[in-house]
Amino acid sequence: EGTTGIQAIDLLGRKVIGSGGKLLLGFTALIDEFCAANEGPEDAEFVSVLKAYKDEWLGLSMKIGESAMKNADEAGAAAVDYLMYSGYLVLAWFWAQMAEVAHRQLAAGAGDPNFYTAKLQTARFYYERILPRTLAHAAAVRSGAANVMDMAAENFYLG
Repeated sequence: EGTTGIQAIDLLGRKVIGSGGKLLLGFTALIDEFCAANEGPEDAEFVSVLKAYKDEWLGLSMKIGESAMKNADEAGAAAVDYLMYSGYLVLAWFWAQMAEVAHRQLAAGAGDPNFYTAKLQTARFYYERILPRTLAHAAAVRSGAANVMDMAAENFYLG
């Protein structure tokens, strides 16, 4: 285990599964509140995508939790990919918030329009280029622990 693995196990094992999902649901409620408050057409390109990814995140969380109740290796096998998915989603929420501010400022004619236009362009870049990386992490989580745990210890010897 390296730092990433330790942080991943802490997030999934202690914060998500360990709280029975309460901490996760509290956090996703913040995302839901933001999405509900920003469902206008100017925010749709970010808000609808954010909601879909948040829903997938909750589904992955439930799948891991249910699987881990039967086999503890499931949580360990999913932990790093779950952490990565979580990080990308949280950043998507931040970018959606920045995009909402940028839309508001541009509509009001306030501040530097180039700055706010750049914020929107960067948010689009994140949503179109970076956020889809979660698809690979979700697939890895869904693959389960068997492909991680199947190799017998004696097969690790290469000498």
